[in-house]
This record gives sequence, structure tokens and C-alpha cells, in this order.
Amino acid sequence: MPITNPFANIGFEDFCRWARDPACSKYQRIGFPDEYRQGREPAIFADIRGKLTLLDARGKQVLDVGPGSSDLPVLLIDHCAAHEHQLHLVDGAEMLAHLPDRAAVHKLAAQFPNCASFIRDHQQQFDVILCYSVLHYAFVEVPFFRFIDSLLALLAAGGQLLLGDIPNNSKRKRFFASAAGTRFHQQFMNTDAKPTVDFNCIEHDQLDDAVVVSLVQRARAAGFDAYVVPQHPSLPMANRREDILIVRP
Repeated sequence: MPITNPFANIGFEDFCRWARDPACSKYQRIGFPDEYRQGREPAIFADIRGKLTLLDARGKQVLDVGPGSSDLPVLLIDHCAAHEHQLHLVDGAEMLAHLPDRAAVHKLAAQFPNCASFIRDHQQQFDVILCYSVLHYAFVEVPFFRFIDSLLALLAAGGQLLLGDIPNNSKRKRFFASAAGTRFHQQFMNTDAKPTVDFNCIEHDQLDDAVVVSLVQRARAAGFDAYVVPQHPSLPMANRREDILIVRP
């Protein structure tokens, strides 16, 4: 059974192992307790569509890096079929096996960006790229800027890339240091105690404001438009996560 903390020592091989484990729910396979995702993924997909507006066009080339195998990639598969998109999915073979096979769905079993031929053969070909709730794992497991630069290289002119569901530790601290965050913590944990928040300290392997801003700066320096955008307040972790939207002009 996966641990319920999605930040603690989880890597690509863990997801492959959970995908093989019949005791894991489809949400646990992707590192979440059921209550964080069950019944919530249509709202998450609606938020994604609001940012990746080209998903509602027709006949586009779409890439999802690390789709997992919950309801969310199925929603994307169905949406792409209805809009005549070609959809490419890159993830572990064990995870991809849980997703439906369709004529316009192309599966690549790989840990991105360790798929050099795919990246070489698809330079500037994708109109839409989604990488949702993946960045914090890539941050500690693969060459991080090569991960980002490889995604940018795949984006077509006018294309949209969403680095979604980024757990920004700085944003999390600001929230839990607030009155609203204290109330949230006390209600969720069923306690009268206040959350412990430590500022100005080194925290290894955590994404924070410095990393988020550096990604925006790197994309802009490479000729892309890049923006930090909030999640819709209805999303389960909107109070401590955010997204980055990148567009190739």
C-alpha cells in the first residue's frame, strides 16, 4: 500500500510497483489517498482545460507525460477522441497497461526524459503538453533542467505546456501560517494544536518559490512565455499547490 505522503521518497519504480499491486486503488497507484482524488478528478480536468485551451480545438497533437492510471487520463483520452486529437502517453509500462487502448492513443513505456529518440523525433510537434502532479518527483530523480528543457523542445509554435499540481513548499508554509491554514489544519487533523511552520530553513528535495520562479525565468530566457497560475479553489490541494503555464509564441 502506498504511503499517504506524496512527497516522501517516492520514485518511478515505486509507481511501477504499485501499478502491479492489485491491493492498490487507482488513486493509491499514483501516490494519493483515495479521499484526495476520488470524485474530484472531473473538477481537476475542468481546471486543466481552462488553462490548456487548445484541448477544446480539433485535430491537435497532445502529449501527457506521467499520466498515471486514475480517472484523469481516461477523461483526457475520451476528450481527445471526441476532438480528433492524436494523444501520446509517456509513463511506466505497468501504469500504461491500466489505460484503454485507442487508435489515436500512442503509448510509450519510458521514464521521461530518458527517451532520447522520442524527444529527437518529436521536436516542436506537440500543440498541447500536460505534465500533472509529476514535477516534484522529477525534481529529485532525473536531471531536472533536462526534464524541463526536453518538454520545451517538444512544444510546437503556439503550443501550450502545463506543469500542473506543483507542491510549492513556500506556498504551503504561507497557507499554514495564516488563520485560514490553522483552521484547515485543526479541522483536518481533529486537533486544537496549531500547525508547525518553520521559515528560513534548508529543506532538501522540496520545490519552493525559488524553484518555481527559476522555471519561469528559464522558459522565458529560452524564448517562451511563462506564467505561474493558481488552481481553482475547488481543487483538493489548491491552497498549497499551483501550476505553471508555458506557451511557445
